[in-house]
Amino acid sequence: MALVSTTLTTHQQAMRSTVVKKVIMSVTGLIMIGFLLVHMYGNLKMFSGPEAFDNYAHWLKEDILYPLLPHGWFIWIFRTVLLAALVGHIWSAASLARTTLSVRGPGYDTFKPQVQTYSARTMRWGGVLVFLFIVFHLLQFTVRVLQTGYDSSDGPYDMFVGSFSIWWVFVLYAVLIFLVCMHIRHGFWSAFQTLGLNSSAKSRRVLSFLAIAVAVVLYVGFMLPPLAVLIGWVN
Repeated sequence: MALVSTTLTTHQQAMRSTVVKKVIMSVTGLIMIGFLLVHMYGNLKMFSGPEAFDNYAHWLKEDILYPLLPHGWFIWIFRTVLLAALVGHIWSAASLARTTLSVRGPGYDTFKPQVQTYSARTMRWGGVLVFLFIVFHLLQFTVRVLQTGYDSSDGPYDMFVGSFSIWWVFVLYAVLIFLVCMHIRHGFWSAFQTLGLNSSAKSRRVLSFLAIAVAVVLYVGFMLPPLAVLIGWVN
């Protein structure tokens, strides 16, 4: 009896640990989706012209929440929160993946997952590609180590135009943003499933529609400014 009790306690602890990790992955994923929606809105200011776009970029880095916070503080607080969300998301995903691999049985190879969408089946390697894309994007536009069509002295607007005037940069982003949105499509649905908001067939349909809608909006919103630059609408 003592052995059975100990086994049950260990199993319950493992289950609680898995649930906590899934919640962490869900919440951090939703935080990053929120960031992407705000980032998309900022990119669309390209259509308002150089001054509006550069002023928006300056406001984000220096003046947002001023005078509640000193100049430049918000962006570092924001980056810290976003980095913590990214680290928490990667840690929980990797930990859950290790747990899944550790419990594989003899019949695992023939197991068919319930969710058969392509985005669901590719979440793991898709997440790795999304992470690599984030690193590339930061090196390109934040650290400015990878200067694609612009000079280190250029402002945000000129950096954007210089980069996406190059066809292969546009194609690269078109593919990578598509992978990001595929990841988001399943991640959005899965997050709310973990948080218990898909308790009925109707709620599942609504969540599925919202997941697709968010992914489509993000893809179109992120790719419109680069497309406008490439074809000469914005220069």
